[in-house]
Amino acid sequence: MNFKKLPKIELHCHLDGCLRVETVLDLIEKENIAVDNKGYEEIKSTLIVPEDCPSLDVYLKRFDLPIKLMQNKENLKRIAYELIEDVSKENVKYIEIRFAPLFHKEKGMEVPEIIESVLEGLRKGEEDFGVKSNLILSLLRHMSVESTYEVIEGGKDFIGRGVVALDLAGGEEEGFAKKFKEPFDLARKYGYKVTIHAGETGFSSNVKDSIELLGAERIGHAVAIEKDKEVYNLVKDNSIILEMCPKSNVQTKAVKGYENHPIKKFLNDGLYVNLSTDNRTVSNVTLTEECNNINDVHSLTYKDVKKIYLNSIKGAFCNEETKKWLLKQIV
Repeated sequence: MNFKKLPKIELHCHLDGCLRVETVLDLIEKENIAVDNKGYEEIKSTLIVPEDCPSLDVYLKRFDLPIKLMQNKENLKRIAYELIEDVSKENVKYIEIRFAPLFHKEKGMEVPEIIESVLEGLRKGEEDFGVKSNLILSLLRHMSVESTYEVIEGGKDFIGRGVVALDLAGGEEEGFAKKFKEPFDLARKYGYKVTIHAGETGFSSNVKDSIELLGAERIGHAVAIEKDKEVYNLVKDNSIILEMCPKSNVQTKAVKGYENHPIKKFLNDGLYVNLSTDNRTVSNVTLTEECNNINDVHSLTYKDVKKIYLNSIKGAFCNEETKKWLLKQIV
């Protein structure tokens, strides 16, 4: 099976985890950013997580340099545009890109301008490469609950104009969802859809809380539910879409290896599984490569691949017109 040629949908992709090495080198010069070594291989190693990455926290350090470079409108627009160009080369038809606006205020931009900058890059990318996209605004679990309102209010006028959902990301602690209930209640009233990073580092109860307290329709990662029958059944009974990123899970030690990853088991059992990259540069993977990686270990049939694609349409936060267009892209 030629996975590169097959149409694909990506629902879990972080903008600041997908910068081209060449772009980073260029922007380091333009922004006069101090780094220890400006060699290509040295910068590449700063962006890409090592194969022996010990934890999620170490993984998250790979975002430090990209965020330094994403502090003005032109850079945000360029990086968003280049990501659309990159995914177009492997026949990704639709992608939802997420980023945290509060990370990009260091030089005085406000949340609406930050969001608009990324949307401009996505729109230009669709115009030039035909890939449809939407934007998810990420909130950070380590920041104050009060800070979430700046993003929720700053992004609400873009709902239906490129922004589709809220996410909650960052290092995962047990029980994080409870303190974010009120802002997410407000966000859903405004019309935001909800996807939450949960069950990535062993706490299946976080998946339950994300669904019941925050109104999550999708869960990012969720590998921890494999060993919790109650939460597993909650996900299954409520048709929650799972955004699964196997290589990232292996790198962060959420699972021991591809052979231990539950994605095929979940798919076979009728859970709504989507396959995504998480971070194309940080994890050093494309969606095509991730398909091949899963196939090498778990043997994907065309029926499996089509099921993942149809699951992804079901879970996508796009409008019905786009969903109908996506359906036409697969035989």
